[in-house]
Amino acid sequence: MTVDLDLAPKTKRPAGEPCCEPVVYPDVQREQAQRIAAIAKALGDPIRLQLVDVLRRHAGKVCVCELVPLFDLTQPTVSHHLKVLRDAGIVGSERSGLWAYYYVVPDSLVEISAWLCCGPGASCGCDSAGSGRS
Repeated sequence: MTVDLDLAPKTKRPAGEPCCEPVVYPDVQREQAQRIAAIAKALGDPIRLQLVDVLRRHAGKVCVCELVPLFDLTQPTVSHHLKVLRDAGIVGSERSGLWAYYYVVPDSLVEISAWLCCGPGASCGCDSAGSGRS
């Protein structure tokens, strides 16, 4: 089978003219992208991801002294990871005496979950926690 291709010589485009039109434009606005990126960056460390997993599955607030034995890390290092998560708005804390108690902030992961599931503004049927399609 023979295929005839119309070949044209390359032509130089004028300076400043784009080579082609973009096929897809971002749906995420810059402010939303910055919020999602901050959460993704905080969750980008395996220890922090595991900390969020433990806190998310716990029935209440968790003392940092309960978290330290779960990891091969010192208490200051665990506290540092918790601070990064707190700064990203993923976890909250309350102090009681010498100890700090941590919890996952309700709805803190909804925006990134919805974006990962179906994109911004889409109605794909994600459940309220954004954990998947219904």
